[in-house]
Order: sequence, then structure tokens, then C-alpha cells
Amino acid sequence: MSDSDLASLYQVETKVLNQAVKRNLDRFPKDFMFQLSNAEYSSLKSQMVTSKTTRGGKQKLPLVFTENGLAMLFGILNSERAILVNISIMRIFTRLRSFLLLELELRKEISIPIFPGRPWTE
Repeated sequence: MSDSDLASLYQVETKVLNQAVKRNLDRFPKDFMFQLSNAEYSSLKSQMVTSKTTRGGKQKLPLVFTENGLAMLFGILNSERAILVNISIMRIFTRLRSFLLLELELRKEISIPIFPGRPWTE
């Protein structure tokens, strides 16, 4: 999830979220959080409406958080809203994993290959 999306959920400014992260950088290794490249950000911008950087819009490339990074945010953002949002996000990740595992098991049971024409390979 991007820093701006999370800031919106937490009802804080993106700047505030990023400052909290910068004060705790040792909690966010590269597999927990990373900054989008120019190409990645340009690709995302072409898919959504964004403000122009020359008119007060986003000046820096966004930070993106993995599931583990979101769990770390839980430890540094202590508002009541942040706690409720993080709990909801963790529950969503847990459900998604469960659905993916269930789908794989069901496909095996009824012998529907994930890639038609290929035998099961795990």
C-alpha cells in the first residue's frame, strides 16, 4: 500500500506518516518498505488522477509498504484510528491468504489446472 493511501486511511497527512517512518527507519528494511522508481510511479500516475507536482502536488516518489511494513507501522502509529485501521488491514491479509489457499485446494480436488495444458507442479 502506498504512503498516501495509508495516510488517508489513518486520517493523517502523508507528510506526518512519512516523518514517523523516517524517525524509525531501522524498523523498515527493503522487504518491508521501498520507494517507487520514476517508471513505476509514472505507470501508476497514468492509471489515476493526480495533481501536478508544479502546483503543490507530490514532490517525492511515494513509499510503498508490504504486509510486514504495515505491521511495523502498527508499532509506531499509536492513534486510536491507526490501531483500528491496522487491525482491519491485518484481518484482510489473513482472509486473502485463506481464500487463495482454499482456491488452490479446490482446484486440486476437481482437477482444474491453474495453467491449462500443464500438469500440476508444486
